[in-house]
Amino acid sequence: MRVVQIMNWHRFGGGSDFMAKITGEVLRKSGHDVYMMTSDSSTFDTSLLGRVTACARGIYSRKARREMREVIEDFAPDIVHVHEVYPAHSPWVLRDCRAAGVPVVMTCHDFRVTCPISTHISHGKPCNRCTHGSTMACFTQNCRGNRLESAAFALRAGVAKSFKLFQENVDLFLAPSEFIKQRMVEAGLAEDRLRVVPNMVRMTKTIGDPAQGRYGAFVGRIAPEKGIDTLLEATWRAGMPLRIAGHATAVPQSTAPNVQWVGHLSGDALTDFYKGARFIVVPSRWAEVFGLVVVEAMMMGIPVIAANAGALPELVEHGVTGFLFNAGDSQDLARCMTALWKDAELCRRMGQMGRKKAMQMYTARQYHVNLLNAYKAAAAQHDAVQSPESAKAQRPQVV
Repeated sequence: MRVVQIMNWHRFGGGSDFMAKITGEVLRKSGHDVYMMTSDSSTFDTSLLGRVTACARGIYSRKARREMREVIEDFAPDIVHVHEVYPAHSPWVLRDCRAAGVPVVMTCHDFRVTCPISTHISHGKPCNRCTHGSTMACFTQNCRGNRLESAAFALRAGVAKSFKLFQENVDLFLAPSEFIKQRMVEAGLAEDRLRVVPNMVRMTKTIGDPAQGRYGAFVGRIAPEKGIDTLLEATWRAGMPLRIAGHATAVPQSTAPNVQWVGHLSGDALTDFYKGARFIVVPSRWAEVFGLVVVEAMMMGIPVIAANAGALPELVEHGVTGFLFNAGDSQDLARCMTALWKDAELCRRMGQMGRKKAMQMYTARQYHVNLLNAYKAAAAQHDAVQSPESAKAQRPQVV
């Protein structure tokens, strides 16, 4: 199969960046031809001119449309897999795929289709104003905390919504969890245009022993919606060591002495960080679409304490692979942290159960099977809205 992947790399990386990269690797190792049509947000500087340019490209990019048509002509893909089109590509490239008769799937790594800022969080509170109404609410509510950025995000989302660029040109939306699938259905998408394809993580031969863990740990982006404030307060209540790994523009000045910030980690350094932990905490305040950190920890044999929100309860089995706590409740989180900190054998058992689940559901082999089934379903969905003659003439059969 010949697959084009569309990805705009984020300035500081993230789960969608990992999944776009690993999807290409999995497909190539399985014998498929993959073309990565990529751009990078870091090419846009943070000046006013850079932000305006990024905004304009997100609304409409003649350059990206020309590149899309050239890729389709030269590479002749069987399918196009979209991860992220903003800001450099713009969703207008999806129309070129439709015009060329190429099926399109899009992984919903976040709430990009239903929320201008992709989180459904405005000033720390859940928000669904733009789901069925005008995207100008993003501007009037100043959801980005910056009037210029809020206006830009509202405008580009409004254009995509008005011209139905996602709704009419994506054949099948891939949801990493049942949670986001249901949210998309509630937003108005037909259920038969959504398929759950859980994310994957790399397998590891060696795992940690959480019974020997020396600290609780957090891995991820340091942002308000990730619940860092809840975690810091819970750590103060529990009085145990905590280490935080992730990109942060500023470290809170009130950090307690038992909290250590280790910065962004990757590769072997991140693996060692997981292996040295008693447990991993995922205290998100927003509705996580999946939770790669959860599955990474499970693959390493480390139990997870996660907020009972979004897709996280699909990953963490309370009392089996870890604990769930009430999102935003630092006292409830502290209770869970204390329970695992004081019971080494419970940590070990939960870690083993988490490893077992990860090996069954979140490996590259299972991801590849799920992905190919989704591609075939997208091709069938695409052909269903075309005449048999045009479908057969424009595109080779997906096998």
